[in-house]
Amino acid sequence: MGRVIRSQRKGAGSIFTARTHRRKGAAKLRAIDYSEREGYIRGLVKEIIHDPGRGAPLAKVQFRDPYRFKTRTELFIATEGMYTGQFVYCGKTAKLAVGNTLPIGQLPEGSVISNIEEKPGDRGSLARASGNYATVIGQIPEMGITRLRLPSGSKKTLKSECRGTVGMVAGAGRVDKPLLKAGRAFYKNRAKRNSWPRTRGVAMNPVDHVHAGGNHQHIGKASTVSRSSVPGQKVGLIAARRTGLIRGSKENKN
Repeated sequence: MGRVIRSQRKGAGSIFTARTHRRKGAAKLRAIDYSEREGYIRGLVKEIIHDPGRGAPLAKVQFRDPYRFKTRTELFIATEGMYTGQFVYCGKTAKLAVGNTLPIGQLPEGSVISNIEEKPGDRGSLARASGNYATVIGQIPEMGITRLRLPSGSKKTLKSECRGTVGMVAGAGRVDKPLLKAGRAFYKNRAKRNSWPRTRGVAMNPVDHVHAGGNHQHIGKASTVSRSSVPGQKVGLIAARRTGLIRGSKENKN
């Protein structure tokens, strides 16, 4: 009987959990209220900050509370072109400008948006990574739905009341710069979780991994495994529909 393999140990958490004590908080849109549903509310970008473990910068946006004499600070995902001192507007009647948040049903086709709600009121769950954006490709007002092209290229239909922020997420081009040395990879992953360095299965001893052993570093069997495999065998390409190099150009169908 072999050892409990790495992918099994990750399920238990323990040393594999994320390091979150330095993080700045959850980046969400404002909780939906009357001022956003019927008009708009103005916010002021006070600061643009780095959040450890996240590629995109965050913006601290200050709003006046519509019901009490106080201010409320929200943590938004910064869009490309956002700056401190900028006024941003959230609501149904806000105009189409970078940094503003409005229902996707109000946006014309071809609009670039980010941090989009999947369900009305969930405060943003799609197109949130640095440099990401979705594009509005169609409106069906009589059904109250909007079609988007997501960063993956897939198309999704959402309710038109779902909100999104105009513009693409800041921090684009982050992956274009090579890390160049192990020290940078070390500090990058230290802010995230224990996922680096990653020993290949074929380089291990037979007791440690399904792919280990043999006189040369080779898997020795198909790297695809079924969805119903036992946990100790579930490594490699799990329930792969296809494998190999994707050949030919990708057709972009609108």
